[in-house]
Amino acid sequence: MNSVVLQQPGTIVFGEDSIQQLAECRFITSSEQILMLVATPLLEALAPSVEAIKASGKKVELVEYNFPGEPTFAQFDTLLAISEKFNPDCIIGVGGGSVLDCSKLLAALTGNTQKLAEVVGIGILNGRNRKLICVPTTSGTGSEMSPNAILLNEATLAKSGIISPYLVPDACFIDPALTVSLPAKLTAETGMDALSHCIEAFTNKFAHPAVDTYALKGIELIAANLQRACENGKDMEARAALALGSMYGGLCLGPVNTSAIHALSYGLGGKFHVPHGLANAILMPEVLRFNRIASPARHAQLALALGVEKQSTDEATALAGIEKIAAISKACGIPQHLTEIGIGKEDLSELADIAMNVTRLLKNNPREVTKADAIEIYTKLL
Repeated sequence: MNSVVLQQPGTIVFGEDSIQQLAECRFITSSEQILMLVATPLLEALAPSVEAIKASGKKVELVEYNFPGEPTFAQFDTLLAISEKFNPDCIIGVGGGSVLDCSKLLAALTGNTQKLAEVVGIGILNGRNRKLICVPTTSGTGSEMSPNAILLNEATLAKSGIISPYLVPDACFIDPALTVSLPAKLTAETGMDALSHCIEAFTNKFAHPAVDTYALKGIELIAANLQRACENGKDMEARAALALGSMYGGLCLGPVNTSAIHALSYGLGGKFHVPHGLANAILMPEVLRFNRIASPARHAQLALALGVEKQSTDEATALAGIEKIAAISKACGIPQHLTEIGIGKEDLSELADIAMNVTRLLKNNPREVTKADAIEIYTKLL
């Protein structure tokens, strides 16, 4: 059994209305100046927590996050300037993956001599001297659990990953009630993103038994509840299951990470500004068809976790699982073809070039992906 490094927040609070406990968190009670980065739609829901923290004598700088799409380097620098001026000893991020990624980097780079461009890559960040709390409000990115942050480099139109143990939050509060207001479209896209985290961790070249447990349970929870949550956003049982599945997916991101689905999605997000979860959802079935021949038994086990009945062969079971993923995606209203989101044949070579540069993820894929393979996968999705 290969070695693996598991990293996760030291404090994880999970449950409906758990946000009401935020002000009592020891990382807040031991701080004096707290910067809260909050997605605009969550400002009203967070107001009681903000007031409770202020009432305890803490100074709070509330920063509204309203950037569209994935955050760029320039947008992050704007936030960093605010943080440097306020000089917090604790940073709280409340929102989707973009908000959490920015919060993680704010905690690491506020008061740090390193600049954002200097820490892109794996293990380059030199430390963090600000406390960090993450509160996810989508069930998708798993950022609250992971050592990863992804920003868009507007100069290259490529996503840049910063991966470091210093980006793992001190605490996270996962409150399914905060996801109830998420529209069905975003519920579907973020849910498929979480599913891809679990699937790519399980089918990964570097998959590990210590991570498989999280991945399989995440797959089971998301597959059984995503359509329910899309059809009825107030279904708290489904919302809680998705939140837990997303948390498990986040736990997979550090020790094992993702592979070709994410690598091939990078150009769709960076070049064409396709939402991350949507890009992964469209790509997922075709990439899995490509990968399954590398490990049929593994892909069959994945299918069983999706709720598919065992077929006569591993190959047949694996294919049934892929069809189940496509059916869930379609039932949740997600487009099934690249042409539906404005991507044409003339774009495929450039998309493949971008994907080929995402070597930190492609190396994890169970089957080698060449540029010709990438173009063929994209072509099948037109």
